[in-house]
Amino acid sequence: MCLVGLAVDMHPDFPVVLLGNRDEFHQRPTRAMHWWRAPRILAGRDLQAGGSWLAFAPDGRFATVTNYRDPDQGPAARSRGALVTQALSMDSQAFHRHLIEQGGAYGGYNLLWSDGEGCWYHSNRLDDVPRRLSRGVYGLSNGVLDTPWPKVAALKEALAEALETDTLSSSGCFGLLRDPRRPPDGSLPDTGVSLEWERLLSSAFIVSQAYGTRSSSAMIQRRNGRITVEERGFDPEGRETGRRLFRFGAA
Repeated sequence: MCLVGLAVDMHPDFPVVLLGNRDEFHQRPTRAMHWWRAPRILAGRDLQAGGSWLAFAPDGRFATVTNYRDPDQGPAARSRGALVTQALSMDSQAFHRHLIEQGGAYGGYNLLWSDGEGCWYHSNRLDDVPRRLSRGVYGLSNGVLDTPWPKVAALKEALAEALETDTLSSSGCFGLLRDPRRPPDGSLPDTGVSLEWERLLSSAFIVSQAYGTRSSSAMIQRRNGRITVEERGFDPEGRETGRRLFRFGAA
């Protein structure tokens, strides 16, 4: 993922709401969200590296990863996409130890996940142990959690406003993600890439022939444990190519 909004215990009916955009080179081979046989998770698959960027367990636990943008970092020994599947298949304490002891073997990452007891965050660009998230609305892109880039701040604000209504739906979340606006140059972050790339990457929804928003996803967890997940795919022109809707979890 490249842009994520997460709400934890901010609505009486929806304890967790997660939405985000995956931005990637259009030529990178990808399979859309589906139920994997092993491990048993709902996720898209990066057919080049084999991992994923967003996944859900049948009981509603989730994991999502973004890269930490650093043009100077060298090649990593391990793929960040593996963290998503590990978060949902490993024992919680063992996974925490893995992040602390082995996190440096991965490229720069931000990881958000839930373990059935709460939601967590960890980045190997912070000298820190995994942090349990308290009640709130969070935003994540390619800096650390809640770095106030314009598109992160805008998504957090829009999600907070949406949570004030009684009609929140996964379909309604997609309007929050499909925002093509670019901030003025003076508001752009300086992440070490060219100004042209900073401009392209500054919008929530990215459209270009080579690189752009490949898919948007939204998950709503209800108080009774029922989960609704929807994914929408997009082509290089920003046109929708398909929708996938999944409902699962305790009744």
